[in-house]
Amino acid sequence: MMQSAGMTSVSRRLLGRLRDVMAGSGSAQDRLDKVVKLIAADMVAEVCSCYVMRAGEVLELFSTEGLKKESVHQTRLRVGEGLVGDIAAHARPLALADAQVHPNFVFRPETGEEIFHSLMGVPIIRGSRVVGVLVVQNRTMRHYTDEEIETLETVAMVLAELLVSGELVNRAELVPVDGNALLPLRMEGVKLNGGVGVGVAVLHRPRITIQRLVAEDTDAELERLKKALTGIKLALEELFSRPEMRDGEHRDVLETYRMFAEDKGWLNRISEAIHTGLTAEAAVQKVHDDTRARMSQITDPYLRERMHDFEDLANRLLQHLAGGDDDQRPGAADLPEGAILIGRNLGPMELFDYDPKRLRGLVLEEGSATSHVAIVARALDIPVVGRVKDVLDKIEPLDPVICDGDNGQVFIRPPDDIRETYIDAISQRQLRQAVYARLRELPAVTRQDVRIGIHMNAGLLLDLQHLHDSGADGIGLYRTELPFMARSSLPDVAAQTLLYKKILDQAEGKPVVFRTLDVGGDKVLPYWNPYEEDNPALGWRSIRITLDRPAVMRSQLRALLRAAQGRELSVMFPMIAEVSEFVQARLILDKELERERAMGNPMPSRLKVGTMLEVPALALQLDALLPMVDFVSIGSNDLTQFLFAVDRGNPRIAERYDSLAPAMVRFMRYVAAKCAQYGVTLSVCGEMAGRPLEAMALIGVGIRHLSLSAPNIGPVKTMVRSLDIGALEAYMNTLLKSPDHSLRNKLKTFALDHGVVL
Repeated sequence: MMQSAGMTSVSRRLLGRLRDVMAGSGSAQDRLDKVVKLIAADMVAEVCSCYVMRAGEVLELFSTEGLKKESVHQTRLRVGEGLVGDIAAHARPLALADAQVHPNFVFRPETGEEIFHSLMGVPIIRGSRVVGVLVVQNRTMRHYTDEEIETLETVAMVLAELLVSGELVNRAELVPVDGNALLPLRMEGVKLNGGVGVGVAVLHRPRITIQRLVAEDTDAELERLKKALTGIKLALEELFSRPEMRDGEHRDVLETYRMFAEDKGWLNRISEAIHTGLTAEAAVQKVHDDTRARMSQITDPYLRERMHDFEDLANRLLQHLAGGDDDQRPGAADLPEGAILIGRNLGPMELFDYDPKRLRGLVLEEGSATSHVAIVARALDIPVVGRVKDVLDKIEPLDPVICDGDNGQVFIRPPDDIRETYIDAISQRQLRQAVYARLRELPAVTRQDVRIGIHMNAGLLLDLQHLHDSGADGIGLYRTELPFMARSSLPDVAAQTLLYKKILDQAEGKPVVFRTLDVGGDKVLPYWNPYEEDNPALGWRSIRITLDRPAVMRSQLRALLRAAQGRELSVMFPMIAEVSEFVQARLILDKELERERAMGNPMPSRLKVGTMLEVPALALQLDALLPMVDFVSIGSNDLTQFLFAVDRGNPRIAERYDSLAPAMVRFMRYVAAKCAQYGVTLSVCGEMAGRPLEAMALIGVGIRHLSLSAPNIGPVKTMVRSLDIGALEAYMNTLLKSPDHSLRNKLKTFALDHGVVL
């Protein structure tokens, strides 16, 4: 404790002197020279050197006390080269009693550092970017303490302001130069939420400029931090009181956010930074930069996404500390009509800072479909394109932008013809939606009055609003894993029961098929450690996980049974590869049924049990399976992947095989015939069902139930009502032995010749 208190004293004294030097007169180089001399003296080091990042990721020695002066501006190291380069590459400190025996040590004879053995270095970080490295060295084999490292990190944060001021290195030197910022540009990304928006760019750069880094009064800074945290909590309570926040996964997202705001470890690190002599603002920024630097090395997608919650909190804390409130945050005022919000990433509350009525789209450099901001954006019906690399470097405020969420594309400063094409497409889309709305109450029947079941896919409570608007017959696939992924811990039986009851209530008697938990692969739960696999799509996922962890399945099935309360319940098990897996899952369900009966709880009026058919092996066991099930649903997405041995995430081969290939169509025909033989209902719930041409082919091979996303229901129903099913079935029979790569063009020709509306 005595040493810690002593180092805190050193840190405060040093920070006070640095403040005076940096606020003094002279050039930036003069002030930097004084700073390194001051650090060396205060930390009892024979050397203090400052390396500054230059263009091309090169670290240049800008100032030193103790090394040869002629090496200044001459000694350069690439990021990753030597110990200094290693510190920059990993954005983490390094302390070595004998640096010269380290495998990364690189000797630069012009510096004269061969006489110095021990080395301690820390990255100089501004935002999430390493802008330099600060190093101290000693002749003896000195063992640097954690407190000394902490002191040097604190000093480095103050020094960062000088390095990014533009006085030492022109800011323009580090701006990416590829591409002309004034030319039209199309950038590729990933669809996070569908839809198209045309508008102007609003840059989401919420960084607050910190004017005061060194504290005058530590107690006063701690009190300011406490008040800022209180302000955030009050803003959250106000948000929770809004009518639109009463239900839905977006409320769960903000509940998780509130937990982050109360994270004791995070708050303690900020308090500790204040005790070293920083202002509350500087302490928040330091802890955030440290956290981001550490988490940038993490590959787990969930943990990386949660970093954005902390980033949102840090920015919000800085806003409150600066004396503002949530209505004064950058970009919230004077938002133009038709704004396309551009950012690296957003926390879940930041989207609420902007008027959703004025937002036309959201473009992110990072993000994923399961990120909290994506869930909130879906609740607000805002198109989102994520993973658009370096978009902030290529765009200026109020640039014209098209956010094409349907295709994962962003057009920056589009030519007039492209802009007009999209505006026309939006108008046509609105007209088509009006036509589809008029079809809402009409049945999906072919010209011969053959009824086709059109059901909706859903995964969030907010999707239920589209069930009745779209005219769907029910929900053919409710993905229960999405609410699990929106939470920070496994929901208990009571929480699940409440959710499933709300879904059945809002369905108002229309059937709902609940698919049990389907996680693993690219769907990671935050409270389960991911299992490292070479090929997770073929690994420990879906039913394999829940059969291995039956308590999870039991709690979910128990919640579903309790939610039904006298209503019909349909349960579907995912990724069944062999009949024995279905038997095991059904046995768990039967035990839960017996348990609920014994407790006197009301039973479902009718229980239907089915399976997904995604693994081709199951199709070879249909004679054993079909007598056991009430229904089968083909998941065409995974089936295509497994049938053709193609990784859907690999861009080189993802589009190599067509879902309308003869093999796929013949597979569908075989399964449809088998299900008809046993009187088992068959549906398709993957992407094939949502595209009119593919849906037409499915109907042509005998499939009579389709489950698709809500926006696709209108187009598919329109196709069905224009279809001559007799002519289609006869034509499909002639195609099944085709050697072609795809039947797509032939089916398009059939549709054109027979007046089928696609």
